[in-house]
Amino acid sequence: METFARLESEVRAYSRGWPTVFETASGAVQVDTEGREYLDFFAGAGALNYGHNPPELTATLVDYIERRGVTHSLDTATAAKEDFLLTLDDLILRPRGHDYRVVFPGPTGTNAIEAALKIARKATGRETVVSFTNAFHGMTLGALALTGNGGKRSGAGVPLNHVVKMPFEGAYGDGFDSLELLGSLLADNGSGVDLPAAIVVETVQAEGGVNVASAEWMRRLSELCHEHEVLLVVDDIQVGCGRTGPFFSFEKMELPYQPDMICLSKSLSAYGVPLSIVLVDPRWDVLAPGEHNGTFRGHNLAFVTAAAALRHWWSDDALTRRVAHLGDVVETHLDGLVDAHPDRFVERRGRGLIQGISCSEPKLGPAICSAAFERQMLLETAGPDDEVVKLLPPLTIGEEQLIDGLGRITAAITEVVAA
Repeated sequence: METFARLESEVRAYSRGWPTVFETASGAVQVDTEGREYLDFFAGAGALNYGHNPPELTATLVDYIERRGVTHSLDTATAAKEDFLLTLDDLILRPRGHDYRVVFPGPTGTNAIEAALKIARKATGRETVVSFTNAFHGMTLGALALTGNGGKRSGAGVPLNHVVKMPFEGAYGDGFDSLELLGSLLADNGSGVDLPAAIVVETVQAEGGVNVASAEWMRRLSELCHEHEVLLVVDDIQVGCGRTGPFFSFEKMELPYQPDMICLSKSLSAYGVPLSIVLVDPRWDVLAPGEHNGTFRGHNLAFVTAAAALRHWWSDDALTRRVAHLGDVVETHLDGLVDAHPDRFVERRGRGLIQGISCSEPKLGPAICSAAFERQMLLETAGPDDEVVKLLPPLTIGEEQLIDGLGRITAAITEVVAA
């Protein structure tokens, strides 16, 4: 690790908790330069839903490169982009009754959020946007203004304005109705809260602590947005692409109105290569040519792997059913750990294969992840104080590997609790 300590910026983070040099990876396993195998329950912070180097996609990508397929194209039309658009429409959008235009804003999730903010503000002529406590939407200034985490916000160096924060469901206890408060503020001309351009929401706040919005809460939010002509933007960057089971995290919630925009990134490319999009209702497709752009919005290698992944995993509901089954396995195991250590853990949280355990003391979260690393396992924390141990295994992980990982977590917890 000497090279990285000497030459890389102090801003590096994950390498401090996992002090080894990774060299190869396959499926749910990374291997370091010493040949040690690490079971990966991190999955690139949700960018590797289908695991590392999925063989189903490798041959397709290598073939495209060897055929000298276009790699970089900005927003010119390419065969790879056309294939991705048609596949997305055929397998994802039309079967779910969605009618969206696709905006290619740049390579990362925060680019998608920034584009959605621009679209919402131009479409409505309003400036204010509503987001929620403990939200995380990215590290560029517009996305950071939506983000709740104080530590991340402090890095901005400038005021983060034009955003109103509202309590997420359950943030202040089950008896506090955050949407009743929001609806009252929007309906009251004397509230001092301007009618917003948009409300941006994660159905599962992944970085914020694996906080889960109920279907009823999301339906009420959808109705509230429609009533006040406010655009609803769903950030599915980390919990979309099957992480909760269905392709979109809100799919089974029976929202009365489809979201006005959906932001996707991370596992959309399916191979860890950068790709993000904004799905926008055609009514709000208002940006003029070039009004939002980016040099790497035409990343054709990502178009190739994304289209191949959609064809391989989303032509039927097999992956959704698999995630439901494996999610039940994880929930049962974590519930048992919470019951076994009621003085150490508050609760289990999650949906599908994004799960977490909330610790009664924040210091327990990093300690458990550190103990897991000693057992050659990659885990991360979440929440404003790193108090949640978060599990993000690949959706394609084998059940035996999953159970192995849960056993390592149990051993790590036993060690930390004993200490």
